Amino acid sequence: MADLPFEPADAGSTQRLLRAVDADGKIQRELEAHGPFDGRDVVLFGVSSERARWLATNGARLTILADPVSEWEATPAASADIVLAFWAAFDGPDRAEQLAHAQRLLRPDGRLLVVLDYGRDDLDVVRGPEQTARLVEWSRRDGWFLSRGFRIRVLHTFWRFETVEEGGELLRAAYGPAAEAAISRLRRPRVAHNVAVYHWTRDAAASGAHGPREASQAARRTAARADKGAAPGRAAGPVSALIA
Repeated sequence: MADLPFEPADAGSTQRLLRAVDADGKIQRELEAHGPFDGRDVVLFGVSSERARWLATNGARLTILADPVSEWEATPAASADIVLAFWAAFDGPDRAEQLAHAQRLLRPDGRLLVVLDYGRDDLDVVRGPEQTARLVEWSRRDGWFLSRGFRIRVLHTFWRFETVEEGGELLRAAYGPAAEAAISRLRRPRVAHNVAVYHWTRDAAASGAHGPREASQAARRTAARADKGAAPGRAAGPVSALIA
């Protein structure tokens, strides 16, 4: 449950890695679009000092649960506007329990935001085929998240370096010997890193919709069909319909 999507092989390079990963700030902008955080009660799952600092700077009233499974009783039910988790918090055997705790904490219209790797990028050679297949499975319509009412936003981000040589150095600092396959493919000072932001809204998920905008759009589509005398559409649609 760290600030980075990996446990650095060289902890001394953490600050340099933080500057390289998502150097364009797409993840923060996407999360702010689901906010805003200013003046809202935010619960952060996991020890993420940089993320906590960012949230506080953006005006969030922040509560940190370092271990959501064991500490969830410390936070009252329906006390959070936003529950936020980065990478490891929902990547493990306890994630169903963590989901239940997060849902308990959220107020009506409260939102759960989970940031995870999406895969299908330059880092797949580091992750290996098993982890890559798992990430792909999560993002499918019948995967763990979407089958539980989440929607997904995919961000195409980059790690940016000053030089190709620095890129190789920082990839080793991130992943150790496992990085060599990615380093051998490095032709320019950047690495493609695709990120999934899974988001769930409490009341919308309970009612079968995914949020006020989506509910309004669905109502307009239903009305249009009624005006034309059309039969209702099929319940199952393409996975692209779930991409917000």
